Amino acid sequence: MDTRFLESLVAVAELGSMAAAARQLGVTPAALAQRIRALEAELGVLLITRAGRTVVPTEAGIAIVERGREVLRGVQEMRGLAAGDDLAGEFRLGAISTALTGFLPSGLKRFIRAAPRVDLYVVPGTSVELYRKVGDDELDAAVVIHPQFVLPKACNWHLLREEPLVLLIPKGLAGRDPHDLLRTEPFIRYDRNHWGGRLADLYLRRAGIRPQERLELDALDAIAVMVSEGLGISLVPDWAPPWPEGISVEKIALPDPVPSRQVGVLWMRSSKRDRLVRALIDSLGEPKGAAAQTRPAAELVPAGK
Repeated sequence: MDTRFLESLVAVAELGSMAAAARQLGVTPAALAQRIRALEAELGVLLITRAGRTVVPTEAGIAIVERGREVLRGVQEMRGLAAGDDLAGEFRLGAISTALTGFLPSGLKRFIRAAPRVDLYVVPGTSVELYRKVGDDELDAAVVIHPQFVLPKACNWHLLREEPLVLLIPKGLAGRDPHDLLRTEPFIRYDRNHWGGRLADLYLRRAGIRPQERLELDALDAIAVMVSEGLGISLVPDWAPPWPEGISVEKIALPDPVPSRQVGVLWMRSSKRDRLVRALIDSLGEPKGAAAQTRPAAELVPAGK
């Protein structure tokens, strides 16, 4: 079987279009259709069919696509081994949004320079989603928040950043006690479905504070904008810049003990991509605390000042 035919089927299934798949693979639509027909003739089954304006795999096609992805990854591995380069092949990386817009792009730039033969595929998502995908072998590694439970021994973890919780307030409220603000001002909660949101909830419960909740949001950028508009205050991790431009907020340090959101790389100990993961970690640099980062949108103000 010609692996190019298999690659063509996978591309069509993922993109839902013969024309889009042909552009991605750098062939004509006619050549792509010929590859699919040749594969169908070899296997003796219909692999794709039309559904309105899109092309979808048949039941047999779905099964072949799922297995085909594994075969193609294996072929890429063998090419890397044949070239004497184990920093090659497909690498599937998940990442939370604040990493994707913050420190990850510069690190990925260094990683690609160090491993130019790697075919990098980046998947955005929440920590909960990406944790599951790493465990299910849908991803080779993920930049996520450390969960509030002990990771299984089958997992590897490397810390990249410590992001302490801070009180985010509109300009003009600084100078008051942070806990007094949390008890009296309208509160915008960071979604408790996120591990960072659960960390904020844990802080409030330990401090015995029941805030006056107004909103609950799952996007940190949106929370910052809402606070800037005077809709309330919030407890958020001091995430890596950039922050939204043009906002008018202040970040207030909280009384100790202050929990921190730990951002790091998660991967399985049994992963065949261990060398690639460690090369990525080298490219991302040493662990950093949020206090060491540049904050273009707001500076951290000590409590009571």
